[in-house]
Amino acid sequence: MKKEFQSPLDLTFFGLTSTNIPIYRKNLFVQIHNIVFHGKGGYDWNTVYNMPIWLRNFTFKEIDDYYKKESEALNKAKQGKDQQTIIDSSGKITPPQFQKKTSYK
Repeated sequence: MKKEFQSPLDLTFFGLTSTNIPIYRKNLFVQIHNIVFHGKGGYDWNTVYNMPIWLRNFTFKEIDDYYKKESEALNKAKQGKDQQTIIDSSGKITPPQFQKKTSYK
């Protein structure tokens, strides 16, 4: 029986195979892009790329949580737009308009 040698990339000892390396690589660069872009100038690409993995994952999760909370608050505010308030945009109080009775006959 003849043994065939496999490429080192096809060995799964470290969990990477030639089929899933492009996926992990793309996810890494997407994560770095999101931290740099949504960090609003707080991070540069080189710093994020050289961060320890645990710190990069933590930073990504914190930024993601922040934008999710911001989105939820915005959606909640949009839902309340249709409700009538007694304070107008200038800050003056206007009493609510009740249904007017046309006559008491």
